[in-house]
Amino acid sequence: MTCKMMAAVLAAALPFAASAQSSVAVYGQVDAAIAHEDADAPGVASRTAIHAGQASSRIGFRGTEDLGGGMKALFNVEAGFGIDTGMGDSALFGRRAVVGLEGNFGMLTIGREYTPIDNISGATHILGQGFYGSNLNAFANGRMTRRISNSVNYKSRPMAGLKFSAAIGLGETPTGPSQDLKTVSVEYQQGKLFAGIGYATYDRLASGSDREMIFGAAYGFGALEFKGNYMVGDQTGPNNRYTQANLGAAMAFGPGKLFGNLQQSKLQNGARGNGYAVSYSHSLSKRTNVYASYGTTVNNERAAFSLSAAGSTITPPASALGADPVAYAVGMRHTF
Repeated sequence: MTCKMMAAVLAAALPFAASAQSSVAVYGQVDAAIAHEDADAPGVASRTAIHAGQASSRIGFRGTEDLGGGMKALFNVEAGFGIDTGMGDSALFGRRAVVGLEGNFGMLTIGREYTPIDNISGATHILGQGFYGSNLNAFANGRMTRRISNSVNYKSRPMAGLKFSAAIGLGETPTGPSQDLKTVSVEYQQGKLFAGIGYATYDRLASGSDREMIFGAAYGFGALEFKGNYMVGDQTGPNNRYTQANLGAAMAFGPGKLFGNLQQSKLQNGARGNGYAVSYSHSLSKRTNVYASYGTTVNNERAAFSLSAAGSTITPPASALGADPVAYAVGMRHTF
């Protein structure tokens, strides 16, 4: 059913591509890796699998219409799918689905959108939230929020390098806690220097609000890049404070680029996992590259933290404290 819906949307979008009044584009990327993954847990066998290894496969439609006076209407819908089976995600346009206005005031959108915290986490993570060892495990474990549905989002225009973002995701619940998520961020960019800070509250329980925070920075010069971030997911209740720190570097040489990242995840109860990752990407053209990726998470005796790549999260069972998940992959990515 999802594939039929995708075909119908594509067929409906094509006539608009020729419209003189608006601009509509079809875009996406296809990523496939052969991966070997081991959760290092008793009774859990290692596996060889095919899935995205650098960036999730997707297809999207985006467009704008000039409304005059420096204002334009815009939309963007984006669907994810698995390269191994061709199956779409459970929500057709679950990756992004927004419509809005953009002008001198900034940009205002309504729909399902990435959080300001996720925007900063992506801009300050050397692995691009894709290769093994990425910070996607912070979002996969439910401690941080990557996308918000039922949301109203505002992004200011850059002013002297500064940009402000704010969003509210409505829980739409008739009773009990509102389930609303409110979030703000400030970003600064000047050349290859970037810094950002974000904060969010989530009214998940009646007893109090969950809090999420991030600080991240990135800098590059010549062939070198350095990126790092620190995230906090403080859920209501005792011993629930989660933190993750990432520090990475990359070096480009010719068509190749080498990435390395150190990661530490911690819980207030003393659980700690140290992550180590290295990846290499080789460009065959502007739109196609091949890559190799390796990552592991070394957990202490109180922890069972996961290891994530774009298409997979390896999580030891909660009973397997001290398990050290490890994975490596080779793959190819093509963008269009």
